[in-house]
Amino acid sequence: MGLDEDALEYHRIDPPGKIEISTTKPTNTQRDLSLAYSPGVAAPCMEIDDDDTEAYTYTAKGNLVGVVSNGSAVLGLGDIGAQASKPVMEGKGVLFKRFADIDVFDVELDEADPDKLVEAVKMMEPTFGGVNLEDIKAPECFTVEERLREEIDIPVFHDDQHGTAIISGASLLNAAEIADKDLEELEIVFSGAGASALATARFYVSLGAKAENITMCDSSGIITTARARAGDVNEYKREFARDVPDGDLADAMAGADVFVGLSIGGIVSQEMIRSMAENPIVFAMANPDPEIDYDEAKEAREDTVIMATGRSDYPNQVNNVLGFPFIFRGALDVRATEINEAMKVAAAEALADLARQDVPDAVVKAYGDQPIQFGPDYIIPKPVDPRVLFRVAPAVARAAIESGAARTEIDLEDYEEELEARLGKSREMMRVVLNKAKSEPKRVALAEGDDEKMIRAAYQMQEQGIAQPILIGKTDEIKRTAANLGLEFSPAVADPSAGDYEAYAERLYQLRKRKGITRTEAKELIERDTNYFGSVMVEQGDADALLTGLSHHYPSALRPPLQVIGTEPETNYAAGVYMLTFKNRVIFVADATVNQSPDEDVLAEVTKQTAGLARRFNIEPRAALLSYSNFGSVDNEGTRKPRNAVRLLQEDSDVDFPVDGEMQADTAVVEDILEDTYDFSELDEPANVLVFPNLEAGNIAYKLLQRLGGAEAIGPMLVGMDKPVHVIQRGDEVKDIVNLAGVAVVDAQDE
Repeated sequence: MGLDEDALEYHRIDPPGKIEISTTKPTNTQRDLSLAYSPGVAAPCMEIDDDDTEAYTYTAKGNLVGVVSNGSAVLGLGDIGAQASKPVMEGKGVLFKRFADIDVFDVELDEADPDKLVEAVKMMEPTFGGVNLEDIKAPECFTVEERLREEIDIPVFHDDQHGTAIISGASLLNAAEIADKDLEELEIVFSGAGASALATARFYVSLGAKAENITMCDSSGIITTARARAGDVNEYKREFARDVPDGDLADAMAGADVFVGLSIGGIVSQEMIRSMAENPIVFAMANPDPEIDYDEAKEAREDTVIMATGRSDYPNQVNNVLGFPFIFRGALDVRATEINEAMKVAAAEALADLARQDVPDAVVKAYGDQPIQFGPDYIIPKPVDPRVLFRVAPAVARAAIESGAARTEIDLEDYEEELEARLGKSREMMRVVLNKAKSEPKRVALAEGDDEKMIRAAYQMQEQGIAQPILIGKTDEIKRTAANLGLEFSPAVADPSAGDYEAYAERLYQLRKRKGITRTEAKELIERDTNYFGSVMVEQGDADALLTGLSHHYPSALRPPLQVIGTEPETNYAAGVYMLTFKNRVIFVADATVNQSPDEDVLAEVTKQTAGLARRFNIEPRAALLSYSNFGSVDNEGTRKPRNAVRLLQEDSDVDFPVDGEMQADTAVVEDILEDTYDFSELDEPANVLVFPNLEAGNIAYKLLQRLGGAEAIGPMLVGMDKPVHVIQRGDEVKDIVNLAGVAVVDAQDE
């Protein structure tokens, strides 16, 4: 099937459309329903009647945006009417929810009169925390937005005008830096003089461009003062009329630094690009076909053409989804009365700054694993970059507070953590650990220090203040890779081939001489195997923790630390733990990587170690030892192991957390089963530490929960070692390495 057929099928499948309403509170019992509706609902009604700002406390108003359209200027479809515009407005709602966790009602109004549109939206003000105007034709859109901004007390934002302005404005900030040109000196030419072009021109002035340096062209040519005096242009275009001779777009582009296309495809030639100033900036944003094809523009000249379009199949896509979800998120969370110019500028500057940062692996993978690095082909973040939420929304919120648009102030440091929690429980949990790590960063040795991912992870650890990374590898190679990645930092490097590490070789020999290793072999291992080098480094106290395994099988990576560092004095076994996060629940799964067939002593040790790990994440452990038997319902050698391990734990005076078993998995995690059928259990709430009877079961379970249950997995985290060691999975992303470094630092702090 073609794209049209696929899209029709996508929208037609039951349930039709793309959005639904779901409840956020329990509705399972008669009491739940009496709280949700009559008679209980009267109480919040009375509170709001006394103080209407309490609507933000007791209703969804503060997270609800109305997407309002009359369908008079829909995408490239034109005036298709209110009903036919509904799929687009639903789609807008999908983007609000997907990228910023904002709920949306799409409102399609069958009304062309701008005054009546304004009155309709004004009547809906009590419903919404903000209004996004969409696909309303010019010049009516100007009237509607201007009046609503004046007459209602919630944010109003016409995305067709301001979205493109903000995203292309961020692109302009970076393009000017790369081209080494001052914003206030740029000669800027616009093709198109509609709502989007006019708003974009005004916004460029807010960013620092000079209005007198902006030349705007419509279908009749350059908008000049002569045309304005003759009444040839409307009041909105007149703002950018220049006192220059009449001419066409080609005349305007000669010598220009910047071309901004918001018109129609194919109207710019290579010759027109060649007529521009050196290292020109070309934003050809007509959709679906830009004013000039990307490759044509790049090939028109020998110097650098910094090119952006509205298309996803070329670099530098100017996509409004980088703006509106996050701008509204920041505005809603401070209960802003408007989205003002300061908030828009803050959004553009935050986006521009983010494009200069190292790009997450998940984003790189989404774009075909091609390198993405700040420069002419990357001046604006990619739409799927999750960091946009954490950068743009706080910037907008701060600007709202500082400009007086906010009704309430928030702690901006805490706010970033709240935003992370909206994208998943795993981010919220990792933030707990990373904050602890930042309070007292430790030295973390990175065994595969010359690997690109390790270098990028080291940069982020240092940049965020999580750890003091030590890259193990060849100094020249590491510095060369860092420079190629555009990372401006001077990492600490331990180079086994260059330094004097005889003491490490001697220490390894002393530790392993009765295990068959000679002095010569010990020296070779230190010089050639960074796992052994890093293990001795940590064992000798020259680093506080070790991360390894990025390019090794798990057993191979684990062997050197076990041989050199070993387990804690009171511990005989290490174990691998995964933290699995669901929407409203966190569980720790053990053992998933180390012990194949643990006996009761191993199971008891693993339970204690995993409970300790849970507490590092500020989770009070409740442990269940799992089996296919419930409390003796089946008695054989297999079920006796977890049962006896529970007995050992319950008799251990050092165990200060509830633990029980053996029990089936559903017994452990379903409250009703624990309360009704097994009310004698030591667990008064569902377990959050699940200890499996063997490695096979644990490994299978965590992968099934991850793949089919929608859990996010963090780990494996190694517990039971004498000093902090974590073995990374081959294929882990940079964020996974940074997360495990944070866990390692907290481990070292506890040491």
